[in-house]
Amino acid sequence: MLHIIGNSGQSDAQILALEAYAERAGAAMACAYSSSAEFDAALIAERRAAGVYGPKRRKQMLVTMAGIAAGLAVIVFLIV
Repeated sequence: MLHIIGNSGQSDAQILALEAYAERAGAAMACAYSSSAEFDAALIAERRAAGVYGPKRRKQMLVTMAGIAAGLAVIVFLIV
């Protein structure tokens, strides 16, 4: 709590308001995460949701398999 020595013409209401502002400023600097691991997990989840890390591996694998199957079908069709 902020304590000001002497009144020097200021009213008690102004001093109380100043103390309240100082307390709110200290609370605004508090972190919402309890550890850096929790912050990193939240950051990765947010980036993953935004698509920063690209398509999911399973989807990419399915597209690759479909391309290979289509290519083999064309080769078999040309041979027969």
